[in-house]
Amino acid sequence: MICADTSSLVALLEGEAGEDVEMVRRALLDRSLVVSPVTVAELLSGPALGPAAEAALLALPRLEIQPGYWERTGRLRAKLLRHRFRPKMADSLIAQICLDHQVSLVTRDQDFRAFHKYAGLRLL
Repeated sequence: MICADTSSLVALLEGEAGEDVEMVRRALLDRSLVVSPVTVAELLSGPALGPAAEAALLALPRLEIQPGYWERTGRLRAKLLRHRFRPKMADSLIAQICLDHQVSLVTRDQDFRAFHKYAGLRLL
């Protein structure tokens, strides 16, 4: 199972090429792709998302928020801030839910490297 970040899903929807897009395509075909609730919210907030893409997005399995998620996310973000990184809140939320479920994240967003380095987030 892999979790697709917003950046990789947008690249797929826009027809871009890339290793991340191919991983997402393969995961879709073998039904091993999941998304975070934050990614769903980010994609739904895009005004150009068409009805077919929205329906496909809403059909994807989502990772569920587990008890203590908000507290763990806050501590995770604080840890990165102590290391002089400026993680976005949405990235912190996505990273934490992947950590909670021990799921690798496929992304083209380089900001997630800090989560890998300091929290053990598995990146593809």
